[in-house]
Amino acid sequence: MKALITGASSGIGYEMARYLNDLGIDLIVVGRRKDRLVALKKELQVEVKVIPLDLSEFDNVELLYNEVKNDNIDIVINNAGFGLSGEFSKTDIETEMKMINVNIKQVHYLTKMFLKDFIKRDSGYILNVASSAGFMAGPKLSTYYATKNYILKLTEAIYEEIRHKKNNVHISALCPGPVNTEFNTVAKCEFHTKSASPEFVAKYGIDQMFKQKLIIIPTMRMKLAIFLIRFLPTKLLLKITYNIQDRKTTKK
Repeated sequence: MKALITGASSGIGYEMARYLNDLGIDLIVVGRRKDRLVALKKELQVEVKVIPLDLSEFDNVELLYNEVKNDNIDIVINNAGFGLSGEFSKTDIETEMKMINVNIKQVHYLTKMFLKDFIKRDSGYILNVASSAGFMAGPKLSTYYATKNYILKLTEAIYEEIRHKKNNVHISALCPGPVNTEFNTVAKCEFHTKSASPEFVAKYGIDQMFKQKLIIIPTMRMKLAIFLIRFLPTKLLLKITYNIQDRKTTKK
């Protein structure tokens, strides 16, 4: 088997590459930082193709698909993404447009293109890395939360379309809570709650993907939290979420 992983130079994507290596699955790893991807390749034993690309530039997304579409890929993991904290009226618009490109447009495009290929072939897995943020709105992290809502709902809809075809193509959404990665640094904030390890989230996500789970929530604490928010009025949930975000320490 062969897997394509975006955002593989650090965090969850990096650990997914390591775990898939343990499973004997060849890899195509994509990320902005070539040096990290090359270092990852040297660490692994399977065949690894390194593709350094900035997926915030949409032309690069099309370039990526055209470069790998004939590589007999069995698994697509759309992991690349980032956040930005702050009040919506004050956050940088250019950064947000890049976030929308990475978190939404490239995931949408790669999911669609590979889904067509997988349906034609009648096999394949797609794992879209969403977030627990996808279940709610996120004051002070508004654009990020909105992008993850998009990915979660898109994945759910595609899942049902595939189910009616009764074929051997499967799609899942990985929805972790806080994870100890570089996300905090990029988003310019710090989470004051216990974070899961990227190693655990990566392994759990891939194992559940192979079990054909639709929504994959790695920790029991987050599963409980997502269950409980269904019973809260919207305005109360917004207030709680705002207070949680407001307790973060914004980095200058």
